Amino acid sequence: MSIKTAVVNGVQTIEIARPEKKNALTAAMYQTMADALKAAQADTTVRAVLITGQPGIFTSGNDLEDFMQRPPQGGDSPVFQFMQQLTAVEKPVVAAVTGAAIGIGTTLLAHCDLVYAADDARFAMPFTSLGLVAEFASSFTIPLYAGHVKAAEKLLLGDPFGAEEAQEMRLVNAILPAGEVVHHARRMAERFNQLPPAAVRETKKLMRRAHAKLVQETIAVEGEIFGQRLRSPEAREAFQAFFEKRKPDFSKFE
Repeated sequence: MSIKTAVVNGVQTIEIARPEKKNALTAAMYQTMADALKAAQADTTVRAVLITGQPGIFTSGNDLEDFMQRPPQGGDSPVFQFMQQLTAVEKPVVAAVTGAAIGIGTTLLAHCDLVYAADDARFAMPFTSLGLVAEFASSFTIPLYAGHVKAAEKLLLGDPFGAEEAQEMRLVNAILPAGEVVHHARRMAERFNQLPPAAVRETKKLMRRAHAKLVQETIAVEGEIFGQRLRSPEAREAFQAFFEKRKPDFSKFE
């Protein structure tokens, strides 16, 4: 199984567990994560959600081969169901990031409530280099958190960045040694067992209220353009170059 889920001590854990493929996400994995988030919302014994990867890798983003075979189409696709469930869950979501967090591995963090990263964590949103556009409302959330000029580096140029810069960009709460990240994140998630659950849920809703509608609108607009870009000549060249292990040539495009 590539996604492991369990409820332990009031925490719904979602563990990305495909290290042999650098935790690359398939449609089936997105569906499992979406289902786990939906179950966490409905389970009254769950007080928080914890999203983790494997030692040395959070996720390398989408599995490109699976992605091309099963491109996201409409709001019923597994990737959009995952986005909808993560933005809709009323309980606190805690993320523990070790190693690489690429693409949606970075953009999903903007929809978590507490994020802890290893000192060796690496982040990147290389959408334009694949002929694509920002997703998961990152064209809104990254400028909102980090400012326009920093967001331009990360979304237009696709520049990678480390844990300290992620913290400066307000995507990360704290940086810890790699061996301590998951344990610390779990301890923080378990703190919600001692707090009144309704008060926590209502406070989270209030915190996200001002931007909730805009986030959903941005996800929808990005998704439509993303789908168009998947069929574009630029994306075909980028993906073909990836599979052929060569540098893409965009010189012929205007």
